[in-house]
Amino acid sequence: MKNVMKVVTTSFAVAMLLTGCSEKSNTAAQDYKLSNVTFPLKEKVTLHFITQSSPLAPADPNKKLIYQRLEKETGVKIDFKNYTSDSFKEKRNLAMASGELPDAILDAGYSDYELLKLAKDGAIVPVEDLIEKYMPNLKKVLQEAPEYKSMITAPDGHIYSFPWIEELGTGKERIQSVDDTPWINKEWLNKLGLKMPTTTDELEKVLIAFKTKDPNGNGKADEIPMSFVNNHGGEDMSFLFGSFGLGDNGDHTVVSNDGKVINTAAQDGYKEGVKFLNKLYKEKLIDVEAFQQDWNTYLSKGKDNRYGLYFTWDKANITGMNDKYDLMGPLAGPNGQVNVTRTNGMGFDRGRMVISSANKNLELTAKWIDKLYDPLQSVQDNWGTYGDKNQQNIFEYDESKKMLKHLPLDGAAPVEIRQKTNIGGPLAILDEYYGKVTTKPDDAAWRLDLLKKVMMPHMTAENTYPNVFFSLQELDKLSSIETNMNAYIDRKRAEWIANGKADQEWGAYLKELDRLGLQEWLKIKQSGYDRTKK
Repeated sequence: MKNVMKVVTTSFAVAMLLTGCSEKSNTAAQDYKLSNVTFPLKEKVTLHFITQSSPLAPADPNKKLIYQRLEKETGVKIDFKNYTSDSFKEKRNLAMASGELPDAILDAGYSDYELLKLAKDGAIVPVEDLIEKYMPNLKKVLQEAPEYKSMITAPDGHIYSFPWIEELGTGKERIQSVDDTPWINKEWLNKLGLKMPTTTDELEKVLIAFKTKDPNGNGKADEIPMSFVNNHGGEDMSFLFGSFGLGDNGDHTVVSNDGKVINTAAQDGYKEGVKFLNKLYKEKLIDVEAFQQDWNTYLSKGKDNRYGLYFTWDKANITGMNDKYDLMGPLAGPNGQVNVTRTNGMGFDRGRMVISSANKNLELTAKWIDKLYDPLQSVQDNWGTYGDKNQQNIFEYDESKKMLKHLPLDGAAPVEIRQKTNIGGPLAILDEYYGKVTTKPDDAAWRLDLLKKVMMPHMTAENTYPNVFFSLQELDKLSSIETNMNAYIDRKRAEWIANGKADQEWGAYLKELDRLGLQEWLKIKQSGYDRTKK
């Protein structure tokens, strides 16, 4: 592998000057002159990493049992500079700008643009040779699932980062196939003698009953018929748009069954979906706070069981894993159409870890990172561990089967337990691991079963938009277009839901989308899609 000189970019330097920040990151370790590395080392050495963790986790990552075991197994101590997830990106960028680079950044969360820019500026090193020479666990993953090698390879042919891979189902049965799933208050339906709605008209009538018939029985009009968090991924209400055509998803991108990339927000069905939501808004069936509330506000009302219908990935995190809420299926629209719009999500993050150009111990670092891709280790990296005597465990370890088995959550929120104990990756969990290396998490198995029964039969799209690794030039153009275009789309949707002017303004709206670059956006996205299908 060629040596890459460390370069501090102008943009980073400017950022440092503007912030006036003098904080320094962990400087890379000395050259230990180690070769033919085998673990555990005879003499302990230290590498310096930057990472992030949840505020729920220990401030010192080395208090996590996973890292303690890794240190014992390898003889490598990791000196972490750890930041909570809310401030991590800013701190990470300032550390890289300082020029005093760490050996690596773990759970880095780099975008494609950031990876390519850092690579161009020489701040991170290409790692394909390291994978080939020193990383048998990751190499095996890429051999068994070669699509991932293609996905982590940049347009210039290099690999600059180590990925996070979490397979839970494939194709239409992939756990990410629907993000903003709708949860309806089963208790209220039963109390009012109502059936699960199956059409948009039936939903409207149900929401009216929730508003007017005091289903919680407290004599107050404090029920919230429908709530969401506007433009917030799994908490958005775009699921409902599937009743009016192609539907919508978080990036407004779908692919037709003949391979044509389409922007959902420029389709007539999208307008009809907005008009339906305006009707609900005029009838005061939508939470008045839906367009500005944050997660904590949304969560608080959910825990008080005030919602008739709400949207989220997993109801356990909002209203608990109980029988009060059921998954509502897709609704037939005015023309009888039933469609579940697939998201383009998958369990994959390209930029989960990078090695800096200041690292003088590439073989050692690569072999340590490769430990994270061991199947048993990857499972723990992702979800948490076993044998922790100080807090609730995610797993028990079956010594006879060499297998990690998920323990019951006992009503605890799965996200919170995991954030306290896992490390985020890089890692790889393939579908073939389930039943051999680990069991599926109960919440994931439950969700997969629900999606298969309720949602998958109504997914009309055979294709999703893949995780394309665009070039810097393409990313620059896409970013420039999307910054303005998506803000405009989001603003008009909120306005139209409130003021009902979608019909009157639709023509002008489409012209403005074109002015903001929609046609060029479609051309770039189509080109990226076509490349991946060759």
